[in-house]
Amino acid sequence: MEEERIVDNSLQKDDELLELSLRPQTLKQYIGQSKVKEELAIYITAAKTRQEALDHVLLYGPPGLGKTTLAKVIANEMAVGFKTTSGPAIEKPGDLVAVLNELEPGDVLFIDEIHRLPRVAEEVLYSAMEDFYVDIMVGQGPTAHPVRFPLPPFTLVGATTRAGMLAKPLRDRFGIVSHLSYYTESDLTTILMRSATIFNTQLMTAGAHELARRSRGTPRIANRLLKRVRDYAEVKGNGIVDQEVAMTALALLGVDSVGLDQVDQKLLHAIIELYHGGPVGLSTIAVNISEETETVEDMYEPYLIQLGFLKRTARGRMATAKAYAHLGLPFTEAEE
Repeated sequence: MEEERIVDNSLQKDDELLELSLRPQTLKQYIGQSKVKEELAIYITAAKTRQEALDHVLLYGPPGLGKTTLAKVIANEMAVGFKTTSGPAIEKPGDLVAVLNELEPGDVLFIDEIHRLPRVAEEVLYSAMEDFYVDIMVGQGPTAHPVRFPLPPFTLVGATTRAGMLAKPLRDRFGIVSHLSYYTESDLTTILMRSATIFNTQLMTAGAHELARRSRGTPRIANRLLKRVRDYAEVKGNGIVDQEVAMTALALLGVDSVGLDQVDQKLLHAIIELYHGGPVGLSTIAVNISEETETVEDMYEPYLIQLGFLKRTARGRMATAKAYAHLGLPFTEAEE
């Protein structure tokens, strides 16, 4: 049975209720992503002034950065309905047409993991997004013929961790494209202090800083760490999360000073000790740590690259001098 990673930035079952309780409802409440918020505020105000549906929005970036929350905030700011589905949930064009049929004028339709839409369903979106209609085939065999079905003006908000996998015709139909980047420690500290208030937990500023530093730039991970450290503080301490309590609890959880866990360290050790620092292929790394290549590429690598511990080359992945230093291993220039 696969062990749960405390720093996994995918949405886990026990996170769903947690995220709902912590989710901001307006752009003003939404912490971080300042450039994205500033641009969206302008576009939303302009659309409301013209009494039009907001242009279609594509949100992309690593998991756990608030794409779903931002989609809901857009609907709230536009004062319209919010419908949600995901790429894997749409198996055929009829599934998508059924969702589109439920939309009211101006509604926001949120499609998570939009890069995983089947191509035949994706093509239905082209006319829906551009001209607000879909063609439905009626009848069978020689008598089959398309019937044009009009749609109300709506806003499609697509979210993806892999924007490069979107077909160009679909990508080009998004008028607003926003990249969500990793959060700063300052923003994560603010998020943690707000979450602690909702949890009714006494979180000291130094404790919040320590948690933020190890949260991999991701609010979802920050809130999950806070939840676990709060439990430790209540059982082993006086319920107050200060820096010392945070450091002790995080050490127990196997999260090091920059947010790496045992899997991250295993990945780096494999590259350094088995392959002399690289280059080594992605599939080989995946086999060594018993993970799928897609999981390694989407879930592990982005943060390691962000830290400067890993780099991608034409010949494969390589561990950097910073990775050696962090692990306390000797490094020579020839090995890189």
